[in-house]
Amino acid sequence: MPKRITYNSPVVLTFSLVSLAALIISGFTGGKLMDSFFTLFLTSAKDPLQYVRLFTHVLGHANWEHYSGNITLLLLIGPMLEEKYGSRRLLMVMIFTALATAFVNLILFPDVAVLGASGIVFAFILLASITDIGKGEIPLTLIVVAVIYIGGELISGIFSNDSVSQLSHVIGGVVGCMFGYIFIPRRG
Repeated sequence: MPKRITYNSPVVLTFSLVSLAALIISGFTGGKLMDSFFTLFLTSAKDPLQYVRLFTHVLGHANWEHYSGNITLLLLIGPMLEEKYGSRRLLMVMIFTALATAFVNLILFPDVAVLGASGIVFAFILLASITDIGKGEIPLTLIVVAVIYIGGELISGIFSNDSVSQLSHVIGGVVGCMFGYIFIPRRG
């Protein structure tokens, strides 16, 4: 019989709770908090919030459905990754994904505002799929997930008006694969 509740995945849980707080507080401000601090859009290089939003846009979500879709997947995959790779490394993946998606979106879609953790979710999905590659094998699950995921995003990007979010997903997937390879234990 369990005796206590543990904060078993500090990075993932903290991210999820901060995102939830941003969504709730933003609701009380009529969306102003979300627009000001948690939505990435191109402003002047002199705007200090531009630099903050490079990191914080992944904490913002448009509504409850957007939040719950991203955070549910994050909470399913994240704790396993945080246990395997450690909190510091997982935080590094999240920060790098936020910056990569921010820069690519600002360069390719300067007139479009973006927010949400879907890039991080897809980084986690592919990072989880690549975890066994250190044994000198390429897991079939990695290939299947990559084909389904990247193929689906490309098809969705072609037939949808929302190519920005598909691009964030692909960038997140690439970041997840890249860090999966970096984190592979090297044999002497």
